[in-house]
Amino acid sequence: MLITGIVSEYNPFHLGHAALISQTRLAGATHIAAVMSGNFVQRGEPAVLSKWARARQALQCGVDLVIELPLPWALSGAEKFAFGSVALLDALGADTLSFGSESGNISDLEHAAQALLSPALHEEIQSELKQGTTFAKARQTAICRLFDEKTAQLLGEPNNILGIEYLKAAIKLKSKMNPFTMKRIGAEHDAQQTENGIASASHIRSLIQSEGNYAALMPEPAAEILKSEIAAGSAPACSDRIERAILAKLRTMSREEFGALPDISEGLENRVYAAARKATTLDEVFDLVKSKRYTHARIRRIVLSAFLNLDSSMSDGIPPYLRVIGFNARGIEILHSTKFTTKLPIITNSSDILSLDSKAKNMVELEGRSTDLFALCMPNAAPCGLDMTTGIISV
Repeated sequence: MLITGIVSEYNPFHLGHAALISQTRLAGATHIAAVMSGNFVQRGEPAVLSKWARARQALQCGVDLVIELPLPWALSGAEKFAFGSVALLDALGADTLSFGSESGNISDLEHAAQALLSPALHEEIQSELKQGTTFAKARQTAICRLFDEKTAQLLGEPNNILGIEYLKAAIKLKSKMNPFTMKRIGAEHDAQQTENGIASASHIRSLIQSEGNYAALMPEPAAEILKSEIAAGSAPACSDRIERAILAKLRTMSREEFGALPDISEGLENRVYAAARKATTLDEVFDLVKSKRYTHARIRRIVLSAFLNLDSSMSDGIPPYLRVIGFNARGIEILHSTKFTTKLPIITNSSDILSLDSKAKNMVELEGRSTDLFALCMPNAAPCGLDMTTGIISV
C-alpha cells in the first residue's frame, strides 16, 4: 500500500480535482484518502452540497476514503486550516501528501515553507502591518525583504499559499509524508470563465445558483449526484436562507463575545460590533467591516464563526479524532492499516463517540449543531439530527 492524502473541500467536485487524483495515481498511489471540510467551508459560507453528497462525489471519482475536517479548522485561515488537515492525514498514516499549486515545483515551495518558519519573520510582518496592509501582503513583503523576490511571489497565488502551509505544517508535525504537487491546470482560482475546459469551483457554484450549464465542467458521476441533490431539494445550499438568523445572532452579542471569536485581532471586534448594530443585510456587515487590512473571506469567517458559536481556542492543536464520512473497499483497507498505529480515535459509528474524551465529545456536539443549521440553508429545510442519523457513504 502507498497511501496518499489530499486536503480538499470539493465544493463541488470538478475536473481539476479529478486531474489531481489521476496524477496522484500515476505517481504511485494505491490508496487515496481525502480530508474534507464539512458542511461549512473556508470562504465563510455553507458548502453548496452537504458533506455526504460531496463525499459521494469524491468516492465516485477516485477517492477511497473521506475524513471530515472538524468545523473550527475548516473555518480557519490558511495556516490553521492546513495544520489541522495535515495533522489528520499524518495521523491516518499517509505516505504522501498531494496537492495542486500554481508553481508545480516542490523544491521552491519547500524553500518558502522554511522561510515562513524563520524566527525573524514575525517582527518584519508586524512592522508591515503597522502600515495598514493585509496580513497576506505584509507577509509577502517581509519574505521579499528577508529572502528573495521569487519566494515572495509564490505567496501571491492562492494554491501556492495553501501548499506552502501544508509543507510548513508537515515540518512542524515532523511528519514523514513525502510531498507531491501538480501544477494547477485550467482557470485561475475564483476566475469566472473556463480555460481548456476546466473551470474554478467558484464559477461552477455561480452556474449552479443561476441554473446554468455546469455539467460539462464536472466528471459525469459528480454532475449526476449534484443533479439528484437539486431534484431532491437538498441543493444548492445558500446562506441567504439564514441571513436574518445570522443578523439576529450578531445583534445579541457583546464586544467581549466578538473579541473571543477566531481571527479577531487589533480591535477588529469593535468594527464587527458596530457593523452588526447598523447593518440590515450581511453584505452591509461585510462592507462596513472591510478595509484595506481585512479581506472579505476573513470577515465572512468571523461572522459565520459567531453564528455557529465558535471561539478562538477551539482550533488550538490538532483535531481530536478521525471521523469517517465515506469509503470504498480500498478505504476500508486504509482504516484497517491505521487502526493499530494512529493515536487518534476513529469514528465510524455513533457508539465510537461514547469512548471519546470531553474535548472530542464537545467537538462532535458542535459539529451536530452546525449541521442542524446547515439544514436550514437547503432549498427544502431538513430536520435536526442529520449528523447522527446519516450513515457512512459506502461506494
